[in-house]
Amino acid sequence: MKRPLLKKASKRVSCSKRYKIQKKVRDHTRKLRKELKKKGVSKRVKKDPGVPNSAPFKEEVLREAEQRRLQIEEQKEKKKQVKKVERAKKRKREKETGSKQTEPKAKKAPQPEKQPAPDKTSKQYLCSELNKVIDASDVVIEVLDARDPLGYRCPQLEEAVLQREGNKKLLLVLSKIDLVPKENVERWIQCLQLEFPVVAFKASTQIKDKTVRARKSRIVASNEVLDKSRAAACFGNSSLTEFLASYAAKTQNEASLKVGVVGFPNVGKSSLINSLKGILACNAGIKRGITKSMQEVHISKNVKLMDSPGVMASPSNPPASMALRSLQVEEGRDSVLEAVRTLLKQCDHSQIMLQYNVPDFRNSLEFVTLFAKKRGYLQKGGVPNAEQAAAAFLADWTGAKISYHCKAPENHGLPAYMSDAVVAEMQNGWDLNYLKRGNEETLNGVKFPSRASSIGFISKGPTAGLLSIIAEDKPDAAVSEREVEQNNEPEKIANGEEANEKEEPEKPQNPPPKSRVTFQSVPIDISLSATTQDAYDFNTDFK
Repeated sequence: MKRPLLKKASKRVSCSKRYKIQKKVRDHTRKLRKELKKKGVSKRVKKDPGVPNSAPFKEEVLREAEQRRLQIEEQKEKKKQVKKVERAKKRKREKETGSKQTEPKAKKAPQPEKQPAPDKTSKQYLCSELNKVIDASDVVIEVLDARDPLGYRCPQLEEAVLQREGNKKLLLVLSKIDLVPKENVERWIQCLQLEFPVVAFKASTQIKDKTVRARKSRIVASNEVLDKSRAAACFGNSSLTEFLASYAAKTQNEASLKVGVVGFPNVGKSSLINSLKGILACNAGIKRGITKSMQEVHISKNVKLMDSPGVMASPSNPPASMALRSLQVEEGRDSVLEAVRTLLKQCDHSQIMLQYNVPDFRNSLEFVTLFAKKRGYLQKGGVPNAEQAAAAFLADWTGAKISYHCKAPENHGLPAYMSDAVVAEMQNGWDLNYLKRGNEETLNGVKFPSRASSIGFISKGPTAGLLSIIAEDKPDAAVSEREVEQNNEPEKIANGEEANEKEEPEKPQNPPPKSRVTFQSVPIDISLSATTQDAYDFNTDFK
């Protein structure tokens, strides 16, 4: 307590308080000593008592100790000298090698040039890896986003799988079913089953490290306590694993069944493999294009999965399909605000307001501004950051946050590359009854959103993909100059230069090279120069 007439507070305490503190300190030190004694650690360092005076032959013992100390110092000095000599020899060798390098070298035999490492971010490399997965697999799993299954189908990919040799099977997996109303998922399963076997799947997105089976058992135990609709829970993994294992047993092949997992980016290919494996076998995330090359993962004794890069979408697709996958934005062809404007056109106005809890807006820019204020994306001075808000909106739609759904077609017809015989062949060899029971169990376990809380989205149909990209040759200089001249023709016509070009004589077919410059004499009429209006009259100023 600070007394009013003194500058400093008193440090005096009552005796009972001081004794209590001293007792606690003694108890604490006693506890530490006991713990150290149990560990076998002695705090006190025993001091060397030396040779007592009563010991016989004390002088001889001290003399021997001094001799040992001198011997140790001599050995250290010898080691220093040896290291010094070795350093000198090393410097001499380096000088000799340097002088040899300066001398002219004899001509060596030409060695083959090393091929540069392939660019794993190029489109050619990604397409080659995708084709490698398709060629090496016996069964191809095409992963589809349940929010827009038709938009995530690639006709070129399916046609390529059906045309490859080896009687490859194609299997469809509907992922992210927990973001779609249950009635919509059931309708899509009925619609897609008319072509290929369909598996309903909900992947786990909380597998964060490469762990052993003990870690997996702890994750499963924790999931039993949590709500089964959370991100940690996984549905459909056991049915899909047993479905593939039963087909592998029917093939009666000694080698394991190779299953390739393909699909567009951010559709859940790596998350599917991680959920089946139970550990983080493949890197997965919201960012597009994490998987760059083929990766093999053994699920069981006779089943092996192969992860693949995402299918490259063709630029000829509708803007809504490209914006939904952020393709135009990543390639720099389109801005983030333009992609948001394209997506908002495909949705209901009122549903967007309810989903993001924003007031009424007139256009996409006003929506992005309101969304930035809602999320707190503000710049200096409280100005809304429209770019950051638009990027967050796109991340919600391309990731696994927003619940939106597309209506399944009522009258579904087979595509051009499919026929009744192909459908029968694709469904032959599978246990479809077991698949139906597994889908029913999955749909009963997942907690689906209501139709009122899900945004209705207008699908643009299947998305065209690229399986092979050929590098385009650079245009010649003459062709480029010709294109520039053709582009400048409208400007010449607007300036009235077309009439002058017609009056000029025709140019020879073989013009002189550009490096030579020719001058032509132009006749000048002297009489005209005197009669021009610019002639000066000397009588005007001297009247």
